[in-house]
Amino acid sequence: MSTQYDLIVIGSGPGGYVSAIRASQLGLKTAIVEREALGGVCLNWGCIPTKALLRSAEVMHLAKHAKDFGLKIDKVEVDLDAVVKRSRDVAGQLSGGVKFLMKKNKIDVIEGTARLEKGTPAPKVIVKGKDGKDTTLQAKHVMLATGARARDIPQAGLVADGKLIWTYREAMTPDVMPKRLLVIGSGAIGIEFASFYNELGAEVTVAEVLPRILPVEDAEISAMAEKDFKKQGLNIITGAKVENLKAGKNTVTADITNKDGKKESKEFDRAILAVGIVGNVENLGLEALGVKVEKTHVTVDGFGKTGVPGLYAIGDLTGPPWLAHKASHEGVVCVEAIAGKGKDHAEPFDASNVPGCTYSHPQVASVGLTEAAAKEKGYDIKVGRFPFIGNGKAIALGETNGMVKIVFDKKTGELLGAHMIGAEVTELIQGYVIARQGELTDIDLAHTIFAHPTISETMHEAVLDADGRALHI
Repeated sequence: MSTQYDLIVIGSGPGGYVSAIRASQLGLKTAIVEREALGGVCLNWGCIPTKALLRSAEVMHLAKHAKDFGLKIDKVEVDLDAVVKRSRDVAGQLSGGVKFLMKKNKIDVIEGTARLEKGTPAPKVIVKGKDGKDTTLQAKHVMLATGARARDIPQAGLVADGKLIWTYREAMTPDVMPKRLLVIGSGAIGIEFASFYNELGAEVTVAEVLPRILPVEDAEISAMAEKDFKKQGLNIITGAKVENLKAGKNTVTADITNKDGKKESKEFDRAILAVGIVGNVENLGLEALGVKVEKTHVTVDGFGKTGVPGLYAIGDLTGPPWLAHKASHEGVVCVEAIAGKGKDHAEPFDASNVPGCTYSHPQVASVGLTEAAAKEKGYDIKVGRFPFIGNGKAIALGETNGMVKIVFDKKTGELLGAHMIGAEVTELIQGYVIARQGELTDIDLAHTIFAHPTISETMHEAVLDADGRALHI
């Protein structure tokens, strides 16, 4: 193994390993340092295994509603151990896939924990291996892709213990199926776990401190989601302050103050903390190097530069949106700039075109500005909407709860934002992402042919509705 590289990447999540692959493709001698499993949190404890869990919940939902499709299934039961095992097997398969990609692209994989020290032309990378010994590596460029972890709020008594009070890690590998579950936080992570456990039979309470769930989404979509979740049996408390989360022998007690100021002490079997994440900035030596860190996140420019010569940072470490695809894209932009391809290939990272997806039932997806944000920015807007109940494919699938909402600049026809709720909208949103990237207008989209019968036709109808031209409602 060499100790001299063009690029050393610290962290092998979707940002780190994709960056390493792109660097190798561009002819850079590359190494990647990982202290746990290849693939990082996303492949091992986040995006992928949670979707495997949610797929089990989706199959459970379909089985319970089999009679709606003319089918008879006598009894549907949950084998929790088997559900979890499938999820872990999926994660293991993909982590192995990353290992194969590293070998294929001739990327050195170095196991251990990294820290940085001053060096030239980039900081030195000191890796402490599993044997406790240090290895010093040097590169022309060093990229930090160390990601983030679940946030605790000690001052409010919200601290995970890994047994009764869970983070996303413990929530993915439960030892028991909780009968009563408290989910604190209603962002994508909180809502996905709430949806999963509710479908498998738990009595789920979601407590959100803000006035509505999925607070980063368009208010209209958020309201539709809350109504649907409540119909499914979720107990949702908005404007709720949770304090003094205490673990007992086999239960958790929480003080919950509702929006009217009424405080109640409630008991649950388990609680999940989904109140945000913090960047993994500790013990890297950033302070000594003079790296600027704000609220646990490293400050960078549009090409990942930290301000320290030869040192870059990408992904969750650099702040929101905390999404795998954002990290991967940032990494490619950064590497192409390092390799001198910036003028031809890389453009500064632009977060406005990053799609957000929540894989609950129903799914939620969006890109760009909400209606409220567009108005706040001073746009004169026009809005188009189309409900799934007007779509033939959605009716055939039995998935009529949903809507597409789209926001245009009335003057120019620019697509400012798109917001969707319903079946498979996490797949559909990419159409609008491409439209924004390609700077398509309402007229361009109106003249685009959408296949029939598909749920994607709702996207076309929403565009037409913005101009008062919707055909099927």
